[in-house]
Order: sequence, then structure tokens, then C-alpha cells
Amino acid sequence: MRTPGTGSAGTARDIAGTGATSAGAAAGAGTGASAAGGAAAGQARGETGVVTRVSGPLVEIRGLPGLTMLEVVNVGPEGIAAQAVSINGDTATVQAYEYTGGLKNGDPVERTGHQLAGLLGPGLLGTVFDGLLRPLSSAPLWLTQQRQSSTEDPTVLETEWDFTPSVAVGDTVRAGQVLGIVPTAGTVEFRVMAPPSVSGEITWLAQGKVRPLDPVARVGGVEVTLAQRWPVHRPRPFGERITDLVPLQTGQRVLDLLFPVPRGAAAAVPGGFGTGKTLTLQQIAKWSDADVIVYVGCGERGNEMADVLDGLSGLDDPRTGGKLIDRTVIIANTSNMPMMAREASIASGVTVAEFFRDMGYDAVVIADSTSRWAEALREFANRNGDLPAEEGYPASLASELAAFYERAARVRTLGGATASVTVIGAVSPPGGDMSEPVTTGTQRFVRTLWLLDRDLAYSRHYPAVSWRGSFSRDAESLGRWYSAHGDPQWTARRARASLLLAEADRLTALAEIIGASSLPGHEQMVLLGGRLLRDGVLLQNALSPNDGYSSADKGAALLQTVLDVVDTCQAMVGRGVPPADVERYDFSPILRLREDTGPTDAEGVRQRAREFLRRLTADLDQPSTVQPAAGAAHG
Repeated sequence: MRTPGTGSAGTARDIAGTGATSAGAAAGAGTGASAAGGAAAGQARGETGVVTRVSGPLVEIRGLPGLTMLEVVNVGPEGIAAQAVSINGDTATVQAYEYTGGLKNGDPVERTGHQLAGLLGPGLLGTVFDGLLRPLSSAPLWLTQQRQSSTEDPTVLETEWDFTPSVAVGDTVRAGQVLGIVPTAGTVEFRVMAPPSVSGEITWLAQGKVRPLDPVARVGGVEVTLAQRWPVHRPRPFGERITDLVPLQTGQRVLDLLFPVPRGAAAAVPGGFGTGKTLTLQQIAKWSDADVIVYVGCGERGNEMADVLDGLSGLDDPRTGGKLIDRTVIIANTSNMPMMAREASIASGVTVAEFFRDMGYDAVVIADSTSRWAEALREFANRNGDLPAEEGYPASLASELAAFYERAARVRTLGGATASVTVIGAVSPPGGDMSEPVTTGTQRFVRTLWLLDRDLAYSRHYPAVSWRGSFSRDAESLGRWYSAHGDPQWTARRARASLLLAEADRLTALAEIIGASSLPGHEQMVLLGGRLLRDGVLLQNALSPNDGYSSADKGAALLQTVLDVVDTCQAMVGRGVPPADVERYDFSPILRLREDTGPTDAEGVRQRAREFLRRLTADLDQPSTVQPAAGAAHG
């Protein structure tokens, strides 16, 4: 075991957790491993076997009788990282997380004694990683596959950080308690915690400059390093789940008003090609009120990931005054990177989010897209000879989806804080087929579904969230939260909006047959209200400084304005005003409210709405003064 204050230069395979030292296994990983377990891992690292078969990412090996399930091995002369997925006597099947070109029968295979793990430390925020949590910023060519898994990465392991302890020698701390902070690790305060399996009296503390693998404290006789390793497929422990719901504000009106998602819940965004999935997810990443954003690009195009990085890097963060990228972690496994790293990238992203959750923060994981992840599972299962299930996907697809989405939770951490991980996954069904296995399986495990509609997208209505196919199973419970926090009309307003949209859709189909003018007056007002609601509230311009983000209060004010206008028009028609006169009225001031007022200017919306309603009532009481509409409400 290293003595306090000494440094250790590691390797990139250490970053992936495949070459952890015994001290890191016992103290840093927090997995409950003992020193004896670390010694056993060191002995396992000396065992070697040979490659007997290579089929893309599937590699069969022999000669490692002590190999354990999910253990990482280093394959070939370049030490390609691979994970054991099947063991049959002296023969095992491993899935390679890197490009396997050049491997051949007889190449050596070395055990590591550890599962795939990520190094969780102060260098996470503002950095781009690959699916194995290796930094891409120091790669020879950005956003390309990495083969040098055993070369040292001094940009990570030799970086020095300022550590400021928040406890003192002699204090007794429990697992998960904050030991100190790193003030220079981004705009979100980085907190160094006691690992989940470590508690007791503090007998030594570091202060000042330390490197990621340097110890910063000795707790209960165990050294705690600045950065901690954790197996990415193993959920981090917490104290208890919290059932009280709190909404996650996304800044997108159609989501916050009609289909809200609570903090610590799971949501899915299915949609065909061109429906705006990536843009919708980017808007959530930019504007949601989470403390930390983990954006996982899983199998998407490299130019999209570059756009995400450029957007986050250039966007000012209104919460902290810095840049949004400084509280964002990007995991990029683009379409030109090794296929099986997609499977790891999803787990790596949730592990990073759970790490910040344990610090007491609300984290959001955005996975774009889970369909590419599922395709990687299907290809590997087919190469492995597994019996295919529906559409060739492995029979374990449902279990894999459940394991991913179930890691979303709002919890009481081991340190006593209330924090959450919210998981939002995009689904890209081939050909827009919403009945395919990934889409249908995902709907079983999420609480909120934001279904993107191709017709809305092609008509330039963004976000193209369908109010017919989307749902939020927690809307009623969140309505009680809004009622207790100053908005008792939230549930009734949402119900009226949903009913108005549904009735307008029904009448639109009827009007296409018999003509809108043949409908009764009150039904013509429903059609008018549906258009105002769609174009004045649900439509949102992501490129507008006033409309790209909308606070919850402004969204509620816009929705209430449209409902008040509809009520006023219905009342006028009931008093004998011809529906045609109402239809001819200029409603463009209502449609421009979302652009003419600031992102949080709810009072400005209410004031202009009151003026418009007074003018509307006065003008409709004198039909001769009604001027033809500009056509904005007749789309």
C-alpha cells in the first residue's frame, strides 16, 4: 500500500479499471473488496491464456481456468480490453471493446482480476470520453477508436488538483460522507466522499496539490484516493428511495405543461428519422434545471456529437455564470467507434451520474440513442450463436432495458443528501415502426414517453411531441406538487389543454369532410382554440433567445392566456356573435407572446393577455369594427 503523499503514474487500462492496484481495489473502488481481495486480483493478473477464435468483437479464449464472469482481460499484444460474457470449463467467450483487426489464434490473453470500471474523479466535468471513460481530448485524432489501452495518459493521471478538506483528523465519518472539495474542478463543486464500504475515524488528511491516484485521507485504516474506481455495470448504493415527486423543469413547454417528468424518473423519446430527437435532447441538456448533465452519444454520427460539444461549449450557464460545458460530461461512442463500446457507454454514463448523485446533486443522463446500443447487443448475440428472439434481438433485451432504466432514482444518499438520477433515452425505430421490440420494450419501463410525430416535424412544428401518443404516468402526482407550491390550477389547466387538443383533432377530421363552416359555432371555436394552443404555446423556437427556453411560470401564463381567449370567444358566440367574425379577428398578438416576452417574463405575458382580452371583448361587441385576421391563426 502506498504511503500518504506519494504519487503513482497509471495507464489508460487503469482508467478503464482493468489494472487497479490493490490499494485502489480496497479503498478507491468502494466495492467492499478487502486487502486480501486486492491481493487475489494481483495474483489473477499474472495468469495468461491464448486466443482460439476471433469473430469481430467476439473472441474465444482458452487457458484461464480461474476467469470470472464479467472480468476484464487484455487480449493480444496491444492489450485490447475485453469482458468475459460466457465461461465453459477452460474456454471462455469475451466481448472486445476495441477494434479487433490484427488479432489471431495463439495471441496472449492476460487476466486483470477486475470488472470494467471507470475512474471517477475531478477531471470528469467539461471533458469528452469514449465508452470506456477514456478521455478523447488527449487522443491523436479526436472522436476516433483507441487501440493504445496500455499506454500511460499523463493528462489524466499526472494532473494535480487542489484538495481542501472539510473534516479534521480525529473525526468519525460514515460511508458516503464528504471529506473535502476540489474547488477548481468545474462550476459544480466537486466533493470527495468516503467510499460506500469505508467508515471510521480519520487518522490522516492531505491538503494542497494531489493527483487522482494519490490518497487524500486515511479512514478506519483504509486509504481513500482522490479519484475512485467503480464497476460501471454495478449500481452505486444509496440509503433509500424517495417516493415524493419533484418535477424536472426542462424549459420546453410541451413537456413541462403536458407530459412532465419527475426528478429520478425515466423517460423515452421515440421518433423516426428527421423528427428532431437529437435537437430535443440537446434542448433538454441546455435548459433543464439539473445540476449535472451526462450526455451519452451512442452510435450517432460524429458531426452531431461535434454540434453538441460546440453548442454546450459556447452556451453561457445562467445558473453558474460560467459555461454550460463546465457542468457537463460527454461520453462519445460515435458510429465509427468500436461497436461493443456502445454497450459500455450506456453503463458508463449512468455510473458517472450516480457518482455526482452521491455528492448530493440532481443529475440527468441523456442517451442518444438506445436503439444503437440494442443493435450492438443483437450483433454480438448473433455472432455468439445465441437463440434470437423477436427481430433477431437477444432474449435478454427486456432485462437489459430494465436494468438501464431502473438505475434512475431519487434517493437519500449514504451521506444523507437528497439527490437524483433522471434517465432520458432516445429510441430510433427503423422506418419509424413504433411496434419494434426496442420501442415497445422501452415503454414498459419508463414513466414518461415523449413520442415524436413525423407529420408535426414535416410541418415545421418543433418540438414535434405528439399529444396523442405521449404520456406521463406521474402527471397527477406532480399536480399535487404544483398545488402545494403556489399553482393550484396546474392539474385543471393541463386537463383542459389535453381535452382541447383531443377535441380539436376530432373536429379537424370532421371539418375536412363537411367543411369547418358547417360545424356549430362552439365547435368552430374549439378548432380555433386548438390552433392557438398549438402555435402559441406548444410550438417553440430553439434558435430564439426569447423562446428557446421557457420557465414554468411563463409556460403556465401562455397556456392560461389561450384558455382565457377560447372561453371569451365561446362566450361571444353564445351571445350571438357570428363565428365568422371571431375567425376573422387578428389573433397574431397571442401567437407572438412567446417571442415578444423574455424567457421568464410571465408577468409580461399576463399583462399583454389582459390588454388583448379587453380589446377582443370590445371589438367583438361591435362586429363592424372587426378587421380581417393576418392569417396567423388560420394555419
